[in-house]
Amino acid sequence: MSAAAVQAPPDDASHLLIVDDDTRIRSLLSQFLKANGYRVTTAESAADARRRMEGLSFDLIVLDVMMPGENGYQFAEKLRETSAVPILMLTALADINDRIRGFEMGVDDFMSKPFDPRELLLRIGSILRRVAAPPPPNQAAGPESVAFGRFSYNIARGELMQDGEPMKITDREREMMRLLAEAHGAPVSREALSGPDSDANERTIDVQINRLRRKIERDPANPLYLQTVRGSGYRLIVD
Repeated sequence: MSAAAVQAPPDDASHLLIVDDDTRIRSLLSQFLKANGYRVTTAESAADARRRMEGLSFDLIVLDVMMPGENGYQFAEKLRETSAVPILMLTALADINDRIRGFEMGVDDFMSKPFDPRELLLRIGSILRRVAAPPPPNQAAGPESVAFGRFSYNIARGELMQDGEPMKITDREREMMRLLAEAHGAPVSREALSGPDSDANERTIDVQINRLRRKIERDPANPLYLQTVRGSGYRLIVD
């Protein structure tokens, strides 16, 4: 497809940042995603990505793991200190421990190289829909927010608050909190908490739960609020 044949995405289209040191992959992904209606900016390194983010706001980052200098894991870990922008990580590493390492750092989803661009498109769309999803139709019948200790979670807005101040959480953490809060103390299964991530297993869900615990529990090893229900999953103890 020629550049002239690709219609420019609208100004309000979701803006993606592609971070990969491979010039060919950056170019192919940029062309493909633009052809499918996204605005796209590319960066060749973590340092280049930071420069791009100083002046632009992005809806999602597609991030390669294996980059020279600062790799994708290191970039994601530092980024999570200041931002909750969704991250979809591309990796040639197949070991489950590598995926768990990424989830511990707050990555929202993974794709293994080589991959089909059509699957990448579906995963990007899935993440962006979760970010923008309105409350479910029966939301009006339930509580708008739940409180637990010094914390509260506004289900409609997807906001986790501590002492009235908003906390930074990832898209996956936001979705898990919504499910737990809507259950209002009832157990939520690991299967339900895995959401659309068909590759998730019990261990990766446990990692994501532990990451949430580090944000809301004084002692994550002995949680007061986000408790394990043996044989069932997890539950959020609300006031």
